[in-house]
Amino acid sequence: MKEKSKPKQSLWDDSHRLWPLPRLPWTMKQTWNDLLFAHYPIKMEVLQKLVPEVLPLDSYNGMCWIGIVPFHMTGIRLRGMSPVPGTDRFPELNVRTYVTVAGKPGVYFFSLDAANRLAVEVAKKIYHLPYVYADMKVNRNGEGIHYESRRRSSLDAQFIGEYRPISEPYYAIKGSFDEWITERYCLYTLNNKGFPLRCDILHKPWVLQDAEAEISHNTMLSSQGIQVESEKPILHFSKTIDVRMWPLVRAE
Repeated sequence: MKEKSKPKQSLWDDSHRLWPLPRLPWTMKQTWNDLLFAHYPIKMEVLQKLVPEVLPLDSYNGMCWIGIVPFHMTGIRLRGMSPVPGTDRFPELNVRTYVTVAGKPGVYFFSLDAANRLAVEVAKKIYHLPYVYADMKVNRNGEGIHYESRRRSSLDAQFIGEYRPISEPYYAIKGSFDEWITERYCLYTLNNKGFPLRCDILHKPWVLQDAEAEISHNTMLSSQGIQVESEKPILHFSKTIDVRMWPLVRAE
């Protein structure tokens, strides 16, 4: 069962989050567009070997999940600054899984491929995230999105495919798998000493659609030694969402 609508809310309404935002000003805003969520099941004992022990894994009905998420960003800017031409929009492709620290469910990234070299270096320094530079192309074909990503440092890490929505938009029902994979309002990373850090984010609840995809080439998982239980992903699409990001804080 899927929820068709929710009451309208302002961008700054955080009542749907499970915990308050940090008492700090947000640091960055961006808009995420034409997202594909492609999720693959993976056994917990396999995933535990790939994720730092200080980040407890999440599972849904006894199974962990790996997500490949291609999209493109627009309107990127730091707080108090105008957008910087050449860095305010570019494609990005994430490989991620799900963890919870101190009761706060979030996302852990294995990699973040992006098509802007400067943004890659800045994000690595500010957010301690595993960003890598890639050649990427995004083209619209009617309702479909044709997406290509080839990592510069490793030609083995590639994603080529086309995806599209195939249902009416909806909000995920509470407790569903759809909600579990998407309604997470922070990301986790480690500092140089291996201590977990949390970046809180704020956006409205996701508006999702069922999706279909023809993926002709995908080595984003195998190139990182990730072995999943099925090569057939569960697919979702989301058209656009505005996001605010906060500074990193100690995850405790």
